[in-house]
This record gives sequence, structure tokens and C-alpha cells, in this order.
Amino acid sequence: MTLLSVRDMKTDIGQYAVLHGISFDVAEGGVFVLLGRNGAGKTTTLRSIMGLWQPSSDSITFQGNNIAGMGTADIARKGIAYVPENMGIFGGLTVEENLILATAKGKFDPQRLKRIYALFPALEQFWSKQAWSLSGGQKQMLAVARAIIEPRALILIDEPTKGLAPSIVAAMGEAFREIAQSTTILLVEQNFNFARNLGRDMAVVEDGRVVHNGSMTDFAADTALQSRLLGLSA
Repeated sequence: MTLLSVRDMKTDIGQYAVLHGISFDVAEGGVFVLLGRNGAGKTTTLRSIMGLWQPSSDSITFQGNNIAGMGTADIARKGIAYVPENMGIFGGLTVEENLILATAKGKFDPQRLKRIYALFPALEQFWSKQAWSLSGGQKQMLAVARAIIEPRALILIDEPTKGLAPSIVAAMGEAFREIAQSTTILLVEQNFNFARNLGRDMAVVEDGRVVHNGSMTDFAADTALQSRLLGLSA
């Protein structure tokens, strides 16, 4: 079943046209990956879905409802969370305070908090530490935890492995697999090995347009296509 449908989405930032007609469908469940070279429009796509940039009207449908043009807070209340490339955490607040701010009523569901501890044990260990003192990997864990502290149907995650050590990347992959069993993930990722091991479906963005979409299994097997669209060597 289609959870998110993006149709001919166009987004201008100031006087510049950045997205020229993005189209793809995200099925419910699993991980959908947006691939593309730097500057292709992947981050703008996520920000447009989340209402941080205003896309063309009637271009985004979520759970059968048009959300294009809605405010970010209203989109979040529909059940979409966003983990930006800069993580979006509050460095001067503790891990606990960061998570409290991400809840709707200022208190935790004990079962969801228990799940977060299981996914990211470091957050329990550093519960009372200010976020600025965490390592890069721990900050990314906190950013993802903020997105799942409340029930969500869809999480948009932008470049979660950027600058992280291989061991942390592997741990993040395991966490995403577990999260994707109950919450759909739309992932922007430059690390193709990470993406290919997680993604069920995918699309390649180039110059503000989707130039290829399909199954990750098929794309991962086609090295010539990877080289042409992403510049990857065989």
C-alpha cells in the first residue's frame, strides 16, 4: 500500500528553481532510499515534504491526504518525523530534555523509551549528559530517538552516516532495520553500501528530477547504471 506519493513536485528557493518535477511513491513499511550526487536535490526533496520549503500545490499525498502547502508542525502531527543532516538536537540540553521536547505531552511512553534504550544503549548511559558532550554517533542516535519517541508512520532521515566511524554506521544500520519493521523510513544517503543493505525500493535524483526508480536489489546488481547515475566505480 502506498504511504507517500510525490507527483511532479516543484520547489523554488528564492529566485532559483531547485526541484523541477520530482515523482516517486513510498510503500508502507521498510526503507525507501533517495540516491544522487551532491546538489541533486535530495535534501530539498525531504525539506519540501516536511513543509520547510513550500512545494507546488497538490504534489504530496500522505496516507491519501494532500499535505503540500501545510505547515511543518501540522505535517508532524499527521505522523511524519524529520531527522535533518545537522541532526536538529539541542546541545545545551540533556539527552532526557531533548527527548521530552520531542514528545507531544512532555512525558514518555515507558514502552517506547524501553525500545529506544534497546536500540541505542548509549542514550541510557548518558541520559543526564548535555547533548553537546556526546560523540558524533551518539548525537545521531539521539536525533533518531527524538523522531521515534512518539508513534510515527514515516521518518525522513537525511545523511545519517556522514562522518561516522564504521562501527557506528553498522550499529545504525541494525537500528534502522528494527525501526523499519514498524515505521517506514525515507532515507537520503551517500554511503551506497549502507543504502543497498537497507533499502527495499529506491530512486535516483539528478538535477531536481527523478531519473531512475525501482527495487534496490535490481539497482545494486547493475554496476553500469550505478556508474552512470552516481559515478560509482565497479
